[in-house]
This record gives sequence, structure tokens and C-alpha cells, in this order.
Amino acid sequence: MSEVFLRRLTPSLASFAGRVQDYRILSIHRKLEELQEFIKQINPRGLILEKLPNREELLELAGKVPTILLATDEQHRGCVSLDVDDWAVGKEAAEAFSSVGFKSIACLGNGTPYSEQRIEGFKKASKSMKVPLSVFNEEGFEDSRYSESFRPPSKKLQLWLGELPKPAGIFAVHDPLGRFLCGACSQLGIEVPHEIAVIGANDDPLVCNLTFPTLSSVTIPWDALGERLGREMDALLKNSKIRPKSVRIPPTGVALRHSANHLAVEDPILRRAMSYLNERMQEPISVGLMCYDLRIARRTLERRFKEYFRTTPWEMLCRMRVNRARQMLAETNYSIALVAELSGFNDAERMSVVFNRVHGTSPSVYRKSIRLGAE
Repeated sequence: MSEVFLRRLTPSLASFAGRVQDYRILSIHRKLEELQEFIKQINPRGLILEKLPNREELLELAGKVPTILLATDEQHRGCVSLDVDDWAVGKEAAEAFSSVGFKSIACLGNGTPYSEQRIEGFKKASKSMKVPLSVFNEEGFEDSRYSESFRPPSKKLQLWLGELPKPAGIFAVHDPLGRFLCGACSQLGIEVPHEIAVIGANDDPLVCNLTFPTLSSVTIPWDALGERLGREMDALLKNSKIRPKSVRIPPTGVALRHSANHLAVEDPILRRAMSYLNERMQEPISVGLMCYDLRIARRTLERRFKEYFRTTPWEMLCRMRVNRARQMLAETNYSIALVAELSGFNDAERMSVVFNRVHGTSPSVYRKSIRLGAE
């Protein structure tokens, strides 16, 4: 696999690696002939292979021993395919934009299969927004783009960005594209997030935290994916005749940073209100108390929330608490009661009611779906 994927899966793969007698890591960027020779020498009982768009020839290695294919939902003989649910990734980005009054929304893709799936999910989820939607594909972002942070915007991209009705929300299908987009906007004098808000995908800390402004991103439960990888390989080693299948792991929300943060609104009243909600999310606050503390008329606050965020202050607080709960349910083993307390609900039953209303399922079912994935 690539170093990027290995870095993501290392925490969960460490325990899996310790359970087997021998474990070898080979870079996917070696020539096919070299990999074939190494595998012949190692003679492994099982193979984990990342599928990259520009390395289709490596599929010759798959299926000769029990194989798990990473980063694809395509089924291959003798293999279990394990991937992120890319349609759901696009849906998460669209839902994050849906509560903001943009004049247009857009997707920046790279022409790969997962890019098309994420854009399709975004389009489907954003139909209710009733604003213009545009798509632009920027090709040439290979794996090395995770470490490289400079690439001048093409003339076509400059023209596309200039013509978008603003303020606009743009979903970049992976973090390097999001970083590139923020840099392109800076070079063109377009303010992020005031004129263009940017959300990437995969929530890679190397990219998101080194972008200016810091990059918001759809979060992926890499630990859950790694745990599922270990379980599927254990099962394959015990029974190599398991039928081919495709497993998809859903995302867990959007990590909001400066590139698309709700705090970055021009309205000073809304900025103060969102700051208040963020800082006191775990406290037993109410809209009335917030209006009293901020010295804002309730009718004024609710009207401005409706105009800009298309929701009420209370509903915004509920969504923020649910998003925090989703991340803890996916990334920790905290009890439901503790998650309720840490996300501001303070009562597991209350959290379950609100979670079900916002997300369409219960907290326990959601946690189970993240751990098991979809087949």
C-alpha cells in the first residue's frame, strides 16, 4: 500500500500485526515485476492490496492468495473489497453546506471513480438547496500530492472560480484538492471562507492542519476501517473460500475548521451566537439564556439564523451536539451515557430522541453500522 494509507491504518493495524507470525509491508509504488518477485520470496498466506487509479496492473497480484482490496468497492474473484462509502462522503459535505445561505455550490473533482461517486452523493443530497451547482475536474493529483503543497491554478480553473456566484460552498473530493483550492483562491484574491467556503474529504491531519486557512473536511473512521480489515483478513485466513464481497465504511461527519467554519460569517450577531454555542455546547443552555447573555432580542436572533443558516438557533445547537456525538460514537468506546454527557445532552434518552430526529437512527445502531460497515 501507499504511505498515506499505511499512516491512516497504523493504529488499528498494529494489534493485528502483533497477532501473526510474520508481517511485511511493501510500497505500492514499486514496479509490478519487483512486487511479484518479493511476493514469490515471501510466499504469504494473505495479501492486503490498495487499489490506486494509476496502478491497475497490480490487480494481477490479487486473488492468488486470500486478498483484501483496499480503496475500491469493485468486486474481484477471490477478494474482499473494503472502502469508504464515497456516496455518503459527498452527502456529508452537502449537508454541512445545506444550512448556510450560499448563492451557489460546487464540486472540485479529479476524474477518478471515487471522485465521481462523491460528487454523485453530493449532487443527490443537495437537490433541496435549490441553488446553482457546478462541477470542475482538476486532474493530476497523484499520491505525492499529499506532501506537495504548491500547484498553480490552471486558466480554466481561474475562470471557473471567477464565474461562480458568491458566496459559494465548494466540496473538494479529497484533502489535497481542498488545500490546492484554498491556495488558488489566495492567489486569485478570493477570500476563504467569506467568498468561498471549502470542505475537503478524508480529514488528513498532515494536509488539513497545514493548509491556510485550516481545511474543513469530511471525517473518515480510519480505526473502524482498520479493525474491519483485520477481522476480514482473519476470516479469510480461516476460510479462503469466503465469497467475494464489497464492504463500505460510512463517514462520521465534518470536522469544521476555518475554511468553512460557521463562525466565519460577516454578521457580528451570528458570529457571537455561533461562538457562544461552540463554547457552551456541553452546558445546559437554552435559546432564551443565550439571548439574555448576549443581549440580543430573540426575534432578531431567530430571524437572522433563518435567513443565513436556514434553521433555528436551537436546531443548530442540536445538530452541533449530534455531530460531536457521532464522532465519539465512531472513534471511542465510550458508553452511550458518557457520549450523551460529553456532547451536551446529559441524558442518554434525550440524546437518542434528538439523534434519531437529526440522523434518522439511534446512537447504538449508528455505532454498530460504523463498526460493521455496509455490504
